[in-house]
Amino acid sequence: MTSSTTLFWYRRDLRLQDNAGLFHALKENPDVLPVFVFDTVILDKLDDRDDARVTFIHQSLEILKTQLEALGSSLLVLHGDPVTLYAKFNPKAVYANHDYEPYARERDAQVSSILQKKGIPFKTFKDQVIFEKSEVVKDDGSPYTVFTPYSRKWKATLSPLHLKQYPTEKHFSNFLKTKTLPFPTLEHLGFTPSFIDFPERVVKRTIIEKYDLQRDFPALRGTTRLSVHLRFGTVSIRKLAQLGMQKNTTWLNELIWREFYQMILWHFPQVQEHSFKPAYDRIAWRNDPQEFEAWCEGKTGYPIVDAGMRELNATGFMHNRVRMITASFLTKHLLIDWRWGEAYFAKKLLDYDLAANNGGWQWAAGSGCDAAPYFRVFNPQLQTEKFDKEMAYIKKWVPEFESEKYPRPIVDHAFARERVLRVFKNALG
Repeated sequence: MTSSTTLFWYRRDLRLQDNAGLFHALKENPDVLPVFVFDTVILDKLDDRDDARVTFIHQSLEILKTQLEALGSSLLVLHGDPVTLYAKFNPKAVYANHDYEPYARERDAQVSSILQKKGIPFKTFKDQVIFEKSEVVKDDGSPYTVFTPYSRKWKATLSPLHLKQYPTEKHFSNFLKTKTLPFPTLEHLGFTPSFIDFPERVVKRTIIEKYDLQRDFPALRGTTRLSVHLRFGTVSIRKLAQLGMQKNTTWLNELIWREFYQMILWHFPQVQEHSFKPAYDRIAWRNDPQEFEAWCEGKTGYPIVDAGMRELNATGFMHNRVRMITASFLTKHLLIDWRWGEAYFAKKLLDYDLAANNGGWQWAAGSGCDAAPYFRVFNPQLQTEKFDKEMAYIKKWVPEFESEKYPRPIVDHAFARERVLRVFKNALG
C-alpha cells in the first residue's frame, strides 16, 4: 500500500456489483484496493468459536477474493481493531458504506477523526437501505414511530432513481493491480469452521410471487431465506426492492419493516438497552434461569415453541411467524425480560441484525414502537392450529411430542395469561 492507493473498506456489503461506496471509489480513483477487517472488538465478544456467521463471512470473502483476482487485483484481509489499524495507514483516501448501529457509528467517527488529522478523506455512502436516517420523516421533520404511516411515506417518496443500480463493473479497471494477498484461515482468526448449511445466494422469484399466501406456514418453503445475504450485503437491496415492487407488495413491506427498524435505531439508539416505551422498564420480570434454559433448549412442553427453538439451535434460522410465537411465549408466558431472548437470538441467528432483532423483540414484549399491545398474548395451541395444522413443522423438529419422552407444559396457558396481564397492568398503571 502506498499514498497513491485508495482503500475501499468492506463491511456489510460483501459484493462487487451494485455497491454504492465501491462504485464511487472506483469512479473517482485509480488503484483501489478492497480491504476487510475482522474486527476483534466484535469477535472477542462471541462465545462460540464455531460461530456460523464468521464462517459465512469468511466464505463470502473467499468468493470476493476469487472475483478480484480474476480482475488482476486482490483483497486485503486484516484482523484487529479497525481504529488501531487505520491509525497506521496512510492511503490516498478511504471509502466505505454507511453503518447505522451505535458501535459502528462510534468506530467510524474515531476512524474519520484519525484520518482527518492526517489529511486523508474518509468518504461514506448509503448502500444497505433505500432510505436512511431522516430521509423518510413526518412533515415536521420528526421520525415516524408507527410503521403504517412510515411505509406510506416510504412508498410515496420512492422514485426510479432510488432503485437504480450502481454500475461498478464499468470501472473495474481501476482496481489496484497486485499479486494475490495473504488470506487468513478461520483457525488463524481463532475460530473453527461451522457446518451449518447456508441459504443460497439465489433470489427465487416464484417464492416472492406467492409470499403473501405462504409466508406464515413454517412447514412450507414460503420465504426466500435471503435475510442473511441482506445482513452481510451479498445481495443488493435495490435489486430486491425492485423485485418487491414488481412481484409482491407483502414481500416489499418486509423490506420496508427492515428499514423502519434501522431508522428507529438511528434516531433512538437507547433502544439497544432500554424499552422504547420507558414505562415498560418498570415491569417486574420473573427471569427464572431454569425456565429460560428450557426455552433455549426447546423443552417447554409447547410443541410449536420447542420446534422453533430447535430449528434455531440446529440451523441458525427460525421462521418469522415462529419467531413471534417464541418471543411472545418467553416474555408473556414465562415473564422473562425481552433482553434475555434478544441476546439469545443475537447469539444464534445467522441473519442477526441489531435493529431488526431489537425491534422484533420489543414488538413481542409490547415495549417497542408500533408494538403488539401488552394484552395480546399468543396462544401457542391456536397458533399451531392456524399455521401448522398438520403438524408437519412440529413433527420435523419435535418428533417425540406425542410420546412420554416429551415434557409436560412448563406453565399453564390460562394461568400465564392472567399472570402477565396482572403484572403488566401493575407496572404500567
